[in-house]
Amino acid sequence: MTSRRRGWLLAALAAIIAIAGYIAWQAYGRGGLPAGFTSGNGRIEAVEIDISTKVAGRIRDILVNEGDFVTAGQVIAQMDTEQLEAKARQAEAELQRALINVDANKSLVKQREAERTAAAAVVTQNEATLDAATRRLARSQQLAAARTISQQVLDDDRASAASATAAVGAAQAQLAAADAAISTAQAQVVDAQAAVDAARAAIESIKADINDSTLRSPRNGRVQYRVAQPGEVLAAGGRVLNLVNLEEVYMTFFLPTAQAGRVAIGSEVRLVLDAAPQYVVPAKVTFVSDVAQFTPKTVETEEERQKLMFRVKAQIAPELLRKHIEQVKTGLPGMAYVRIDPNAEWPANLQGTLVQ
Repeated sequence: MTSRRRGWLLAALAAIIAIAGYIAWQAYGRGGLPAGFTSGNGRIEAVEIDISTKVAGRIRDILVNEGDFVTAGQVIAQMDTEQLEAKARQAEAELQRALINVDANKSLVKQREAERTAAAAVVTQNEATLDAATRRLARSQQLAAARTISQQVLDDDRASAASATAAVGAAQAQLAAADAAISTAQAQVVDAQAAVDAARAAIESIKADINDSTLRSPRNGRVQYRVAQPGEVLAAGGRVLNLVNLEEVYMTFFLPTAQAGRVAIGSEVRLVLDAAPQYVVPAKVTFVSDVAQFTPKTVETEEERQKLMFRVKAQIAPELLRKHIEQVKTGLPGMAYVRIDPNAEWPANLQGTLVQ
């Protein structure tokens, strides 16, 4: 065998050994993974929250900078409320006017009720006059039949009875008009009270908008970037800040079908970050995609990139994150080791310094 041919064979053997070593390293990791475990590369991610305006307006001030830690309820930005405060004063004036209208219409109801009482008295009086005129007419008719009185007296009594009847009808019509006036006045009271309720609701709505103009952090987190600056005018829903919720941090990684099919929700995961390989971060599987997809080019996997993979999410416990919130950073790459066999014992290299 010539030296040139021997050199080609040695080079080929070295290449085979290198490829085998690379495959073994990819398959078993730095310390090797026993049966019952699988792993995948990923990056630390967190839920992002957009802090937006509820109503249109001008930004008066932003009280935090990019990279600042914020706590739940902390005031982080303030919108200008001058126009809203003017609307609130206008609504207060409308409320006072509506209250005055309520009192005025209640007084009108009392007046109409008094008028009805007077009309009812007139009806009673006229009914008594009619009764007397009717009795007198009956007597006159009997006396006229016996020719005891003149025809003129009978005619006068008939006219008096007819006049009393007409007076009773007029008085009853006046009483009905008084009842209608009372109903109208009561309706005006209801309408005025509705105006009071509407004015109060408007005041509450404006005050709610004023309160919402003070933008507060809904969660403990970190300011990722400022979308707008003080002095800018934003529409309703305009973004002011973007926060990273440091209480919902997880690593997303991809597993091939054989391994993903054995991962259960709640499976124990241990994360090892490239920036701090001496620490092992406990987590749990909270999501396994039900749809396979091609592995993104930014994620390195142990399978060929052309093969379909399943996305898996391992979330870190919120109470653990709160203890180490100052050290939590998103975007850090690392490895996720999943125990797919609950009876398997964690290898020694993953039983190191657990973050607690």
